Amino acid sequence: MPDATMPEATMPDDGPSLRASVEAILLVADEPVEEVTLAQVLERPRHEISDVLEMLSDEYSARGRGFELRHVAGGWRFYTRPECAAVVERFVLDGQQAKLTQAALETLAVVAYKQPVSRARVSAVRGVNCDGVMRTLTTRGLVEEAGADQESGAMLYRTTSYFLERLGLSSLDDLPPLAPYLPDADAVDDQQESVR
Repeated sequence: MPDATMPEATMPDDGPSLRASVEAILLVADEPVEEVTLAQVLERPRHEISDVLEMLSDEYSARGRGFELRHVAGGWRFYTRPECAAVVERFVLDGQQAKLTQAALETLAVVAYKQPVSRARVSAVRGVNCDGVMRTLTTRGLVEEAGADQESGAMLYRTTSYFLERLGLSSLDDLPPLAPYLPDADAVDDQQESVR
């Protein structure tokens, strides 16, 4: 863990500190920024960038700021704190509804857990045609094409880095397990037997 009393390194041209430079870049970034990108732009060793990022993240958390610095989707980005969600939601939405529909959420979940997956497979899992919903998710940047299935030639889809970013995840491995939400297999078998 970096030392919170780390001296403020200045940039080679006696410009702003390395810390201030990193903060400024992250404030204007519209997607997570990788450490290697920051190191190249700021012409500093990657370990220095990594130390500054960790120090900033720890400092913001310790001070209880309204935002935090998170490592997500392979890079670093500012996020508002979860406890500020209600206030931010009121400000951002201001009476608007920008939420995904239930059908879109279900379709997105199928893609997230089964990817890469074809539209036909998503439709089979959901039990309804999902072509329109898939177009919506693609337009919103949550789902993207992932090549074609070698056997059927069908287009395959996967979630995007924007999906990870919006959910605040580093990778798909951070998705919660589905098992606790699935019915008990024995109970399903018992139900099927009682129907017969």
